[in-house]
Amino acid sequence: MSLKITKAAEPIAVERLNLCIYAQPGIGKTSLAFTADAPLLLDFDQGAHRAANRKDVVRVAHWGDVASISADDLAPYRTVIVDTAGRALDTLTADIIRRNPKAGRGGALTLQGYGTLKAEFVAWLKLLNSLGKDVILIAHMDEQRNGDEIIERLDVQGGSKGEIYKAADAMGRIAIREGTRVLNFSPTDAAFGKNPGQLDPLPIPHKDAPEFADFLAGVVQQIKDRLNTLTEDQRAAQAQTDEWRIAIEGYASVEEFNTALPEVKDQSVAVKALFNRAAEARGYRFDKKAGEYRAPEQEAA
Repeated sequence: MSLKITKAAEPIAVERLNLCIYAQPGIGKTSLAFTADAPLLLDFDQGAHRAANRKDVVRVAHWGDVASISADDLAPYRTVIVDTAGRALDTLTADIIRRNPKAGRGGALTLQGYGTLKAEFVAWLKLLNSLGKDVILIAHMDEQRNGDEIIERLDVQGGSKGEIYKAADAMGRIAIREGTRVLNFSPTDAAFGKNPGQLDPLPIPHKDAPEFADFLAGVVQQIKDRLNTLTEDQRAAQAQTDEWRIAIEGYASVEEFNTALPEVKDQSVAVKALFNRAAEARGYRFDKKAGEYRAPEQEAA
């Protein structure tokens, strides 16, 4: 079976996004998540009732409540919120030990049990992704000290913490600056983040402000738009490179190469590399002192 290769000039459209949001307790993570596009919240934390703008909720008591989630279940929704990722892992942990007592010892997972936890949680996330929904993973923040510096991390157990980092297309944290909540996706020396849309820190509107109602839906769309714009820019750059490739293949004499040289100097690294390889393949060597290519007979003279 041959590989299905996506050419550099072909866009890779971003239609679905995995977003992780973390912060200290009580800062409004769940309320913010409910401003996503047509959300359904899987309430592992049993705290959805505290949200100021509660939408549809599944109150999860056992892992079996969500293990077999289907496309029909999610048909009316465009976003699935996991609140919180840490509690979801705790719930899955209990289910693993129930199914296989040897996977746990004293209520905690064995090394083999942690391997099962990681594998099953990743598989479940992939199931949600396969249903074509945006996924928002909410997590509490764990503060760790390194001397006088406070390091911010996700409060998530086991090796699945790393899987959340890898699964998240974007990761932001909520902080308070001068009395205003801010959503910041950029990583720092003391905090994790993923900012593929290159967004500046975003002030979060007050919960009673009209623009708060769909705030996160707008943020997710901004990230998708930025990623898709980057794809289009890459396609335009590749198209330009292809045009140069055709032109360069038509150059034969050293004079043609030297005539095109000033324009090539303003092009991308890829075009410059194509140009230089083509000249060298024809036996022309670049003379740095003269600032142009020389044919073998010119060097002999």
